[in-house]
Amino acid sequence: MTPSRKISSRGRSRLLAAAASLAIAGAIGFGAVTSGTVPVLAEAVRVNGPQVPSFADVVERVSPAVVSVRVNAKVDPAADRGGQFFQFGTPRGGGGGFEDLPDDHPLKRFFRDFNGPQPDQRRAQRNRRNNDQPRPVAQGSGFFISEDGYLVTNNHVVSDGTSYTVVMDDGRELDAKLVGTDPRTDLAVLKVDSRDKFTYVDFADDAKVRVGDWVVAVGNPFGLGGTVTAGIVSARGRDIGAGPYDDFIQIDAAVNRGNSGGPAFNLSGEVVGINTAIFSPSGGNVGIAFAIPASTARQVVGDLIKGGTVARGWLGVEIQQVTSEISDSLGLTGTKGALVSGAQDGGPAKKAGVKAGDVITAVNGKEVASPRELSRQIAGIQPGSSVEITVWRNGKSEVLKVALGELPAPEKQASAAPDAPAAPAESDRLADLGITVTPSEDGKGLVVTDVDGGSDAADRGLQAGDVIVSVNASEVASAGDVSKAMDAAAKNGRKAVLVQVMRDNASRFVTLPVGRG
Repeated sequence: MTPSRKISSRGRSRLLAAAASLAIAGAIGFGAVTSGTVPVLAEAVRVNGPQVPSFADVVERVSPAVVSVRVNAKVDPAADRGGQFFQFGTPRGGGGGFEDLPDDHPLKRFFRDFNGPQPDQRRAQRNRRNNDQPRPVAQGSGFFISEDGYLVTNNHVVSDGTSYTVVMDDGRELDAKLVGTDPRTDLAVLKVDSRDKFTYVDFADDAKVRVGDWVVAVGNPFGLGGTVTAGIVSARGRDIGAGPYDDFIQIDAAVNRGNSGGPAFNLSGEVVGINTAIFSPSGGNVGIAFAIPASTARQVVGDLIKGGTVARGWLGVEIQQVTSEISDSLGLTGTKGALVSGAQDGGPAKKAGVKAGDVITAVNGKEVASPRELSRQIAGIQPGSSVEITVWRNGKSEVLKVALGELPAPEKQASAAPDAPAAPAESDRLADLGITVTPSEDGKGLVVTDVDGGSDAADRGLQAGDVIVSVNASEVASAGDVSKAMDAAAKNGRKAVLVQVMRDNASRFVTLPVGRG
């Protein structure tokens, strides 16, 4: 056998062996597939859909400007007895606290170990402390508005404090002093004295804020430190009865106790509002929070930094809403404006000739939509300024020039009218109105002595002791004056008359239908 044939034979053997190996491997592989002992894995689920915008960039930039505000005050040791530590929502020392549990109860042993010294020991420790030493009484949130340390928070956060500590985003604690407060808008300004330059934020133009816009709230809920929540603007122009300048932005971000004074940002990192109140039956977040608009805050904060107080224009009137019935009784189209129920003695409005029964429809040519709108417009004008007030009187518009005064402190505001006089014995019945009246002792107005239970007067809230001052802007001193005013209204096609009523030194207007009892 030649060498070449030997080599060919060995090659042939190798090929036969390789073919056999492949056949065996194929058989094994086929068996694995058919038997299912080695599963075939599918790809992991992945959805390539639109992604929700992240707030991380906004939060990263604004967080250093947001702080926690710790308020300290001198506390009466007697009032402090029992502490204010809350466990599962129950204050220590109150009913249901762990101290009421048996001594061998496992929860009492746990809280004894967890909380340190017991009541007698804590009381002794307190007695050893200086009673004049300020103690923490509140915590809230705030934010820097300048690099030199001015920051904004709520008035109700700092109102009871004697000293203030600002806790930075990086954990540093800095002392702050109170620059000024404005209880009417619940705003306050603090100042940190430091050579450091602080990261600060600016106010947005909240006129551009729309319902449905994203907002990011940053604050100190429950004293936990910097916490971020997000939601949308759910309403604007909310009146929650907090004050005469209510114009809150309603947001649905999770805002809780401790968030007060903290900012609500837009996606550009600008402050659109300052969180100040929540609506909640339990004290926790239910998705309805209220923020002071940036436009209000900008003006108030600027005044506080300049002088520590806010100077507001003062008109000196008591006002109420214009209802459709009041509008009809006055021959006014629509329900916009503010009905003057009284002009305060010595006030700018009375000096300029504004009278009870006038409807203020514009200030310097700008329409007044409601009493709240009038309050905000006047408050935003500097005291001493001369303004033009448009009023609806006797079926036509008039323009009066008024030199505004400065809004006095609440405790200094005078009453708009004298005490209601007592009624004499003789009375006259006004059957059409369902009331009995008698002339007042000073001859100004009629005292209501009786109101029929099923009458329109009763439905409108009239009651014995009220004093009817005027009917359709005409002063009344007898039952005949009332009847005359009602007859005149009927001749003019009016369905109701506007009745000015005094009660508890306050004036208001009600409408009563003509020709009905």
